[in-house]
Amino acid sequence: MTMQSSVETLARLVAFPTVSRDSNDAFTRYAAERLTAAGGRVRVLPGDLAGKTNLIASFGPDGEGGIVLSAHSDVVPVDGQEWASDPFALTEHDGRLYARGSSDMKGFIACMLTAAERLRGVRLVRPLHIAISHDEEIGCVGVRSMLKRLADEGFRAAGCIVGEPTGLTIATGHKGKVNGQISCLGEAAHSANPTLGCNAINLAARMIGETEALQEWLAQHGAHDAAYSVPYSTVHVGTIAGGTALNIVPDSCNIRFEIRLLPGDSPDDLLARLTARGQEIAAAARAGGRTAGIEISVQNAYPGLQTEEDAPIARLAKAAGASVAGKLSFGTEGGLFNDMLGLPTVVCGPGSIDRAHKPDEFITRDELAACDGFLDRIVSSLG
Repeated sequence: MTMQSSVETLARLVAFPTVSRDSNDAFTRYAAERLTAAGGRVRVLPGDLAGKTNLIASFGPDGEGGIVLSAHSDVVPVDGQEWASDPFALTEHDGRLYARGSSDMKGFIACMLTAAERLRGVRLVRPLHIAISHDEEIGCVGVRSMLKRLADEGFRAAGCIVGEPTGLTIATGHKGKVNGQISCLGEAAHSANPTLGCNAINLAARMIGETEALQEWLAQHGAHDAAYSVPYSTVHVGTIAGGTALNIVPDSCNIRFEIRLLPGDSPDDLLARLTARGQEIAAAARAGGRTAGIEISVQNAYPGLQTEEDAPIARLAKAAGASVAGKLSFGTEGGLFNDMLGLPTVVCGPGSIDRAHKPDEFITRDELAACDGFLDRIVSSLG
């Protein structure tokens, strides 16, 4: 296979429309072919859903002491966005390379694949591992089955670099996240006599007030870290759905919420606080002879990341040309690599998160070239 540049590779990668709701299998098979041809020991691992796959490729000797480079293959939808060009065809203007996923994060994958191809004939003393996951954009879902399998196999490495777009600066932390639902059950009645029912939307409104009270408590009494733009944990209500008609007292209402957590704030404790208040609110409604209930369920969660700034993996990334930036406002798979495999992890990749998820997302030629040099220096440290 002829060696390709990272720009040429990126053009191939963005042509796979790997929106999270769709299959990424063709993308994974293409990456597997490139990595196998480069001499990697490649495994394509089925995900938990049909058409979803992860990939792990290893170069150099077996054993510990290696470095993992990690990225996700999925991208967010383009539905409803106005693009100046085809979002799934790389288009260049003035050194900017436009396409969905160019920054988040197929640019890093392109650089990983071309770095692997430059390994042909190079003898590594320590292994290099390349991991590509599915369905990161919907809550770091897909990587978990791969990490569990690797943990069961006793996989070991010295550290991990997750190549999310940070402007090629080193991030040593981000908040964790809990994504949940508050389900409020009431009792239907005719709106002409609402006292014969229990309005589930009113129950939900009280619970929204409880999330606001929890936010105030976290800002005053929760963990704090000045390295974050918002230096405390946050609670956010994103959607509310309830009721069927104006003249019916609604008997159900659901609220979707999230908590973005600093290390030091326990998700179980915060959810317990909300649950206790929900039970009190529902009990008060039942005391009036009405049917009422409030339940809280977790839909998805992933851990935060907290790596010491002087950890060996951070020092390695800095020696390879990256600068230390601090901590991120968005989540990554980094916390899962740390929690499930025990790998010290940093986040460092080309492009900007400010361009991600938007129309006309782009990365620049210069950013890809800088990432090529960064990865070459990472690989050289393993020789």
